Amino acid sequence: MKILVADDEKNIREALVKLLKASGWEAEAAENGLAAQRRLQEQAFAGVIADLKMPGMDGLELLTWCRAYGPDVPFVMISAHGEIADAVEAMKRGAHDYITKPFDPDELDFRLRQALEAHRDHRIARSVQPLAAESGPGPQSPAWRRIDALVRKAAPTTSLILITGESGTGKEVLARRIHADSAFASGPFLAINIGGIPENLLESELFGFEKGSFTGADKRKNGLFELASEGTLFLDEIGEMPMPLQVKLLRVLQERKIQRIGGTVQIPVESRILAATNRNLSEEVKAGRFREDLFYRLNVVPILVPPLRERAEDLPWLCSRLLEKLAKSMGKKVTGLTALAMNRLRGYSFPGNIRELENLLERALIFAEGEVITEEDLDLPKTSSTVVSTEEILSAPSLGSTLWELERRAITECLLKWEGNQTKAAEELGITRRTMFNKIKEYGLAISG
Repeated sequence: MKILVADDEKNIREALVKLLKASGWEAEAAENGLAAQRRLQEQAFAGVIADLKMPGMDGLELLTWCRAYGPDVPFVMISAHGEIADAVEAMKRGAHDYITKPFDPDELDFRLRQALEAHRDHRIARSVQPLAAESGPGPQSPAWRRIDALVRKAAPTTSLILITGESGTGKEVLARRIHADSAFASGPFLAINIGGIPENLLESELFGFEKGSFTGADKRKNGLFELASEGTLFLDEIGEMPMPLQVKLLRVLQERKIQRIGGTVQIPVESRILAATNRNLSEEVKAGRFREDLFYRLNVVPILVPPLRERAEDLPWLCSRLLEKLAKSMGKKVTGLTALAMNRLRGYSFPGNIRELENLLERALIFAEGEVITEEDLDLPKTSSTVVSTEEILSAPSLGSTLWELERRAITECLLKWEGNQTKAAEELGITRRTMFNKIKEYGLAISG
């Protein structure tokens, strides 16, 4: 499992990485919160150890961003003795634990393992919550009506269904709808993101293991195929599955049996299996990255979920459902959107699809003065990227009012994000490296790289 360490103190950062590696973890370091944010968007991590106080973006801000927009990973915060109140606040916002400086290596390892285990248990418990059936008139676009017709026919069967579509289009929501309309509705619905789990752990997550099957296996663990018994197991991002596991999955689908790691007993699979991907599996097969026989085994009933930009007719219904949910969770009262606000949404491309729409509406609710969302409340971005952009930096209300102050802050933030790499920072800001060098000198910036 790979752990991300974020700390602006070089000696602590390097010591943490060494300690983690000595305890058998993979570890990578970031020297501030913005750099950690970038790394979390570039690759998968099993957990994060973050210092509370860092320049650019502190640990609490990194945690808040991750819970709202980033990957679902557990956090262990590092605090000094005078920062205990901040550490407690971090736990209220979703951190799993905190540890004070100086820390004992064994205690750090123990706290980290506890955080990962608690996160896994919470994820499974959250997935097993009973699902209420959808009620009321649904989306009205022709594309969704075709999907609805497919689901009505395929859900009651035991056939394999492959859901494809861009990220954020609602593939898991559709899988839950299929589960609710199936003969397995009374059982659990468990979802696993194949791409979000390290390859060396994926097999044990799916199949489980027997006590003593490898170092650290001090008790038997049931895998998700067993935990989903008489329910539904949703294999999200199936296109990310490593080739060796594709072979094992194919055998499970053919024989409907599994075998725990280190076990000898064949265990019947008594669950409905659904899969989804944002990749074109036909192209992946041609490129040799996905088995052809597994693709045809999964692709019994293919359902393509179109991107939101092709389903503008569904926006009123989606906004109504999302606002109802958000208003309830945030304790706010809202009656809908103005005509101008809805027109702005209809004209937006939504590169992040429904997930982006939900984030936009949540932000609008935070800043809305009345009970109706206005065009100004939406504040539609020009890009859906969750990376801190130069435009966002320049428009931040906390910045100084002069151009000199704005430019200095933008360059500082970008250099922090790229950990002092002037070439990368210059590319993002759209200036030459020589200009970047001159600006650093002009503003007297001291960003380590």
